Amino acid sequence: MRHPFRTALAVLALAALPALAQDTYKIDPVHSEVSFKVRHALAKVSGRFSKFSGTIKVDSTDISKSSVEVSIDATSISTDNEARDKHLQSPDFFDTAKFPAITFKSTSVKEVAKGKLEVTGDFTLHGVTRRITFPITNAGTMPGMKPGTVVAGFTDGTVTINRNDFGIKTYPGALGDDVVISLNIEAGK
Repeated sequence: MRHPFRTALAVLALAALPALAQDTYKIDPVHSEVSFKVRHALAKVSGRFSKFSGTIKVDSTDISKSSVEVSIDATSISTDNEARDKHLQSPDFFDTAKFPAITFKSTSVKEVAKGKLEVTGDFTLHGVTRRITFPITNAGTMPGMKPGTVVAGFTDGTVTINRNDFGIKTYPGALGDDVVISLNIEAGK
């Protein structure tokens, strides 16, 4: 005869199983990209950040329970021009001495179409936090190159922010206000 207390514990344990469906992935900066474009005079200039880290938690049974946290080292900015990169790190722009990190912490994740996500969260740049939404494609998972590993991909994430909203107001007219941020992420489980 089964003991009712043991049966209740077994039922509670089974009920908790969906919570275990959440997988944690660490962003692989070697196989990922955080880049941007901004208008300078009449052309567009591209740049990227080479140092960033983050964690992506994916709940495969309920995507809305997923989350993302990312930190970008603002001093790792590169536009392939050393003088410009130093200027971008100065108080005229990122002021990396005061604000060395750019961060994003999600507040919600929703699937708007098959494989298409909208990740909303708090984006902090230049000491100012604003709520933004990144549309991004969930490219799925696959076995990693090392036996027993799994990687996840999140591609074609693009959002446009206004630099003035983050207190970066230098060179109006000569420099565009809109900055297009692009993400292509590979993360290991």
